[in-house]
Order: sequence, then structure tokens, then C-alpha cells
Amino acid sequence: MDRVSFTRMKDGTKADYDLLAEAERPYHALTADRILAELRKQGEDSLSGYQITRMDHGLQAATRALREGADIDWVVGALLHDIGDGLAPQNHDRFSAEVIRPFVRDEVAWVVEHHGIFQMIYYAHHYGWDENARDRFKDHPCFQSCADFCERWDQSSFDPDYPTEPVETFEPMVREVFARKAYDPDVIQEGVVKGLPTLSA
Repeated sequence: MDRVSFTRMKDGTKADYDLLAEAERPYHALTADRILAELRKQGEDSLSGYQITRMDHGLQAATRALREGADIDWVVGALLHDIGDGLAPQNHDRFSAEVIRPFVRDEVAWVVEHHGIFQMIYYAHHYGWDENARDRFKDHPCFQSCADFCERWDQSSFDPDYPTEPVETFEPMVREVFARKAYDPDVIQEGVVKGLPTLSA
């Protein structure tokens, strides 16, 4: 038997759900491949108007994080912070956060989830929007992490002349992160806020 017997989930048997659990293992193991394929797709099918592609933006943000000595969660978070642009352009920040949330520190997922509203400080006034909308989170423990993420790695990563690392530099990190056990408390570290690496003078 290679398919379930049911047509309604509530009619499934233990054998059906054992079959599905076994079938999901190899699919889950290929998550990193699908993520990397989506990232590469952003190099071909991208938002127009910018000087670089969305893939290049993610690579540049991750390169900046890597060169500042950020840990693997931050680097992968920077790389994938806009991975949701293709399927969820109106809420890409939350979509992107959900992609990485099971596999990275909670702080990093929170920052990716909220970077959209934090980025508004740089441009919202041009549209007549509230550039200080992020202030509603000013008492959140991750506020400064998100503000720093946007300032140092996100808003500054649209430069076609910046010497950016290629996808291949980050591929082992993506594979390591997405090979982790989902929602492992030792990885998620709920309530732990490390912040970005301190910049040397």
C-alpha cells in the first residue's frame, strides 16, 4: 500500500497515518533544496525598479551579517528575510518568518516577522504613512535587534557595487539550519535575546 485508504481525514486509520509519516520524512529532508530553489528564482523573477534582484538583496544582507560575525541563525535569517516576496508580497515579512520559525532562534524569527514595519522608518513619509509605526513595539525585548537588523543589514543592502558572496557560500548554512529538528527548544530559545554582533570601533 503506497496511498492512504481515506478520502476524508477523519476516516483515516493508524496504518494510513503511519504511511503518511513515513512519506513525509524524505519530503521534509528536501526543504533546504526548495528554499534554495526559491531564492534562486528571486534572481530571475523579481520586483522591478530596484538596482538589484531580490536574490541579490538577500545575499547582500547575509553577506553583511556574515562579515560582522553573526551566528548562523542571523545569517540565514538575513538571507531569507524576503523569501516570501514571490507568494506573499503584501505580507512577505510574516510569510518569511513562518518559513524559518521552526528552525531558528525565536528572536531571529520575530525580527524577520516585523522587519517590514520597522523598515517604514526609512520611507513611509514619502507616502504619507506613519514612519514611526514600529514604536508600537518599543517595549518588546527584540525591538533593538529588529532596528539594528534593518539599519545594518536590510536597508543598506541594495547596492549593486557591494562585493556580495554567492549563493554557494550560504548553501551549507541553509542545509544545516533546515536539517534541525523542528521547534527544538534548544534551538528556539524562547525569550533569549542576543542582539546583533557588536560592531568594532
